Amino acid sequence: MAATLKIQYYNTFILKKINQSWNESGGYNRANAQFDYYVEESRIKGDFNAKFAGISPRAFLVTDNKNQETLGNSIIFSGIFNSRTDINETNQFSIANDITRTVDPAKGTIQKLYAEDTNLTIFQERKVNRALIDKDAIYSAEGQPLTTASNVVIGAIQPYAGEFGIATNPESFAVYGYRKYFTDANKGSVMRLSQDGLTEISNYGMYDFFRDNLSLSNLGSLGKLIGGWDIHNKCYTLSIQPTIDQATGPRALTLSFDEQVQGWTSFYSYVPSATASLDNDFYTFDLSGDLYRHYSTTPNRANFYGNNNNSSITTVFNAKPSLIKTFQTINYEGESNWGMNLFQTNTDSANSIGVFNIPTTLIEMENALLKNEFKAKENKYFANLINTTSVNQGEIIFGKEISGVKGFYATVRLVATNLVGGGPTGTNELFAVSTSYKESSY
Repeated sequence: MAATLKIQYYNTFILKKINQSWNESGGYNRANAQFDYYVEESRIKGDFNAKFAGISPRAFLVTDNKNQETLGNSIIFSGIFNSRTDINETNQFSIANDITRTVDPAKGTIQKLYAEDTNLTIFQERKVNRALIDKDAIYSAEGQPLTTASNVVIGAIQPYAGEFGIATNPESFAVYGYRKYFTDANKGSVMRLSQDGLTEISNYGMYDFFRDNLSLSNLGSLGKLIGGWDIHNKCYTLSIQPTIDQATGPRALTLSFDEQVQGWTSFYSYVPSATASLDNDFYTFDLSGDLYRHYSTTPNRANFYGNNNNSSITTVFNAKPSLIKTFQTINYEGESNWGMNLFQTNTDSANSIGVFNIPTTLIEMENALLKNEFKAKENKYFANLINTTSVNQGEIIFGKEISGVKGFYATVRLVATNLVGGGPTGTNELFAVSTSYKESSY
């Protein structure tokens, strides 16, 4: 019967460790079998069953400077790990070879590296570069780079157009698909790196906001800019966290950028220490390190990091911003359980408006006509705006007797009261908010 034998070692040498201790009876004690060592060749070069194996000479370099050296704008690469042969040379740095690549030191230190396909993105404080991996670049007569296969590990380093970098905030980096997002606190900008190069997405309606909040005077020396990709809502989330005393200085702000509308769509009340997306779920860590999963339908809604919050939506009416208007009414489409606690222009403000209540008796119906609350009409909820501004000189009818609120623009905030569906896990839909106005004659 044929047998299959498993050979544990191929082309190996057996070295026997000799115990050279002397005993009184004379002679040396010989080695035990437990002291045997197996040494396997890294490649097949020895003769099979040969009695002798020669050791080839090994080239080495001697360095006189053995001190640690930090190169903030250089990249060094080691040997490779071959997964097929399990040969691991990642701990070998051959200084005899050209294994160092240096970027422009005038653009600051390297803050982050991101490997994508066969390219390496290098983020400096004031510059973003692309390094070619296993290929190099040749240039045409017109100066255009053309990639070609090469045996170099890190090829030519090509800077992206635009004097933007990641400053000293690599924590702001996030990636989804071929888009990469980060902040440049030195320029007060939020950036996107995509196939069309660098784009300053903070210019999409939020230039002044980021210019002020990303400044060093606002962030402080230890301020953080926590960035992450919200895979659930497909948006870039950024949390601006200054180190200034929260009681007297600026507070932390968390907001998101939506590619679908090309704009910043929402502010959030939570302040994360880190973010992550996994299996279509969005996770954040609070400042104490506890992990939370967002958009879950089982916990209480409007509960962030263990704190219950009132659901509210703030929007701005800014049609014809150069025209002085008198805002007369406000209406919305959605569930009935919405009230208004703020309607304010640059000069005036209005009374709060309560939620809609269905009258069940004749007396309640009569009282509802006098209450300042939303009223149902053609599947929408309407309310008149009652001015609460103090007397202005020249007004014939003033104060709360004026119906309507004057101003160039108006800020309105709607607050959800009782959630539909019973209990804290219910929902409260708000589809649209609008207002009616007329040109002011005053």
